[in-house]
Amino acid sequence: MRKLGTLFLQGLIAILPIALTVYLVYWLAASAESVLGKAMRFVISDDYYVPGLGVLAGFLIALGIGVLLRLWLFRKVFSLGETLLQKIPGIKSLYGSIRDMVGFFDASKQKEFDKTVMVALADENMRLMGLVTREDFRDLPEGIGDEQTVAVYLPMSYQLGGFTVMVPKARIRPVDMKVDQAMQFILTAAVSARNKGTKQPAP
Repeated sequence: MRKLGTLFLQGLIAILPIALTVYLVYWLAASAESVLGKAMRFVISDDYYVPGLGVLAGFLIALGIGVLLRLWLFRKVFSLGETLLQKIPGIKSLYGSIRDMVGFFDASKQKEFDKTVMVALADENMRLMGLVTREDFRDLPEGIGDEQTVAVYLPMSYQLGGFTVMVPKARIRPVDMKVDQAMQFILTAAVSARNKGTKQPAP
């Protein structure tokens, strides 16, 4: 019976990441088809509508916005829209949180927080892995940080969330690990460790 349970767990662990990935892709496609499909039926008659046009419309819209964001005028208008959202009570907190979370995985912005570090706690022998998110505090109110302080995000294993701590630079040690590798390492409680980089010497 124990061997049967072990085999079941091994199969579940193997198939679960694939199943969740497929389900997420399916959910995104189904949502696009449901929402944009109705809009497409409103524009064209049902006689000309083909299942999947909603997904295609979602892809084309995202692609089009990506192209338009290369234009200065569109970026300006988009920025004004963001500013308006950030002035609405309640909406600004929700929108800001979602934007920051999505932007955290944006490869084009990764250069702003591409440092993986180990943060030493009170006991020097115990350290937490985190990601440096800010090194300059001059645009923030006094008391949050100074020239000798960095902001480090400490993700929590097996769940969304974490802590942002302000620590002295002397308490961190750089690690030669990319952000996505570090996130995978932390979120899986160090079970997953795939780093092809070379070790950096301690500062």
